[in-house]
Amino acid sequence: MDFRLSDEHVEYQRYCRAFAADVMRPVAARHDREQSVPWECIRAARQWNLNGLEFIQKMGSDPDGLLGVIAIEELHWGCAGIALAVSASSLAAAGIASSGTPEQIGRWVPECYGEGDEIKLGAYAVTEAGAGSDVKSLRTTARLDGEEWVLNGTKVFISNGGIADVTVVVATVDPELGHRGQASFVLPKGTPGFSQGKKEDKLGIRASQTAEVVLDDCRVPVDFLLGGMDKLNRKLERARAGESTGRASGALATFEITRPLVGASALGIAQAAYEWTLAYLETESDEGGPLLEQQRVQQVLADVATEIEGARLLVWRAAWMGRNGVPMTGGQGSMSKLKAGDVAMWAVPALMDLVGPYAQTTECPLEKWFRDAKIYQIFEGTAQIQRLVVSRMQRQEYTERLKEAAQVLEQPPGAPTGDVLGEDALAVSTY
Repeated sequence: MDFRLSDEHVEYQRYCRAFAADVMRPVAARHDREQSVPWECIRAARQWNLNGLEFIQKMGSDPDGLLGVIAIEELHWGCAGIALAVSASSLAAAGIASSGTPEQIGRWVPECYGEGDEIKLGAYAVTEAGAGSDVKSLRTTARLDGEEWVLNGTKVFISNGGIADVTVVVATVDPELGHRGQASFVLPKGTPGFSQGKKEDKLGIRASQTAEVVLDDCRVPVDFLLGGMDKLNRKLERARAGESTGRASGALATFEITRPLVGASALGIAQAAYEWTLAYLETESDEGGPLLEQQRVQQVLADVATEIEGARLLVWRAAWMGRNGVPMTGGQGSMSKLKAGDVAMWAVPALMDLVGPYAQTTECPLEKWFRDAKIYQIFEGTAQIQRLVVSRMQRQEYTERLKEAAQVLEQPPGAPTGDVLGEDALAVSTY
């Protein structure tokens, strides 16, 4: 086990930091204030190969799976809103990759980014009013009418909503089957019946467009169903027969892939706040002398640094597991997102307390990082939902380990847990 970053990883980290410092930070305050789409940064990211198909291919070629989380953390160090605008298309691409046929992947993933100098965007539309983390309660419907699907409903809080060239929409085909009765559809920009609703006026990540998308008798061809009709029919038949597929819904599978990336995003904000506070306190003092030499200040800074490092290791572990096909049976993906989001939301206010009244002014960058941090406890599964996921998966994993221990000790599978733990606790502990 080697915790050192490779020379390639270190060089790439510096490269991404340079882009964040030179391209993103000079315009971050303006885009945050105006809530405008940072098209110039998206184009620059393409030129730096930090956006688009070449970027995706580079991430996929990294055997450690760390290049993606390194890039995302550094871009969010620059500006969370701009970083999300640059990277939000990847969620749509992930949705297509996880559910689509090879032909659909080849056709639609490039449409999420554009090719060459052409800039295109993708969006992934799952969330609805009253059905955010509760994916099984989605009310948007898809009905087959001849050779077309007819979609009706409203999606809310959609990144790139209304401006995306390709939107992946998750809709219910059979409401009685819950999430197993859902399917994903590709909607190109300009599809009749598909429109932008309200654009959100947000607390943070304001450079990233978030809006409703409305589907009003929106018709798409049959082959715009991701995975195709045969796959959907087999899935529905198994669900109606009460058979378990052993798989999560397409939406949940997509989120599982991206959770370490969301964790890395939150860490970028926390790291930015930590570094700025260190530099600020170097020059500040009060009646007790230089602030950085005061024990109370050092205690807080040590806690912040330790929490960031701990969360980063969880993010890197989950990214490595995902890239190398190691099952996250203990909820490691959810752990990484949960911990990093909570760390960011705790660290920034803790640092603001050290800085004092200046931290609440709009002139202080901590004010923006405070606003940006909150969303990372909310979207792609709230912190509360992540805790439920981790708890459920840990319980299931523990049960499986007890079964393995019982087999090793030649206990019958139905033996009471207390017998195993009481007679040979040491053997069980090795599992």
